[in-house]
Amino acid sequence: MSRVAIVTDSASDLPPDQAAAENITVVPLFVTFGDKEYVAGVELSSEDFWRELTAPGAPFPKTAAAAPGAFQETFDRLFAEGAQEIVYVGVGSKLSETVGSAKVARDMYDDATRSRIHVIDSATASMGVWLLAGVAARAAADGKPGTEIVEEVERRRSDVFLYVALDTLEYLKRGGRISPARAAIGSMLSVKPIITVEDGVVDTADRPRTRTRARARLLELLAAKPAEEVAIVHGQAENVEEFATELATSLKFPRERMTVTLMGASVGPHVGPGAYGAVILAKR
Repeated sequence: MSRVAIVTDSASDLPPDQAAAENITVVPLFVTFGDKEYVAGVELSSEDFWRELTAPGAPFPKTAAAAPGAFQETFDRLFAEGAQEIVYVGVGSKLSETVGSAKVARDMYDDATRSRIHVIDSATASMGVWLLAGVAARAAADGKPGTEIVEEVERRRSDVFLYVALDTLEYLKRGGRISPARAAIGSMLSVKPIITVEDGVVDTADRPRTRTRARARLLELLAAKPAEEVAIVHGQAENVEEFATELATSLKFPRERMTVTLMGASVGPHVGPGAYGAVILAKR
């Protein structure tokens, strides 16, 4: 184990094999469908999540932050395994209470131990969190101390850009993010909104009409800056591999270096099936 252990949460949508390869520990969040509660990524994979979400008559899911106790257990284990410091990179605090839970757990320790636990608000979601956790993991592998890793991640936070094109407004309506009337009008006009995360808050980047225009605009937004890392995210979208190839060409970025993953329970309920996009870590 590196001198500094890197931790994130399951809202990062980081696949288990990728987490293991990068030596990143994932603390799971919870997702509830009606009276059924699951530990995200443990009892409910991303594939299982989409099956539950799209099942006929399925209740709209709710997500819950990991409890402080879950973070404390993780911190204790990592210290016992030899970590001297811990850096946690969490889903944006305006989107989830998870960062707050991590801070509560950190503050349960004495001053000496507390100073060795660093909590970072990524101000983003999904694979945007993973890209910043990856920055931390590479810095830890290089032997940098916790304070330098925090500075590096916070410096790179503004280099993360997330854009996702939606195929339907139904899930924004079900999640209460838009009114039924607005959803009906948008559907009538074939609006395919592109959402982003700005300053930790989900916002609309554009409202193109038709799938063709949405795809062209999405590629334009994503290719605005040269990319250091690229992660494709989707909600059971068709032709996602074709989109990845198009984006690689637009960015002049090696296709084989792109990660393609299903969004999980943190973002999935709001974007719905058919959504697709990417997260870019822009070059400095």
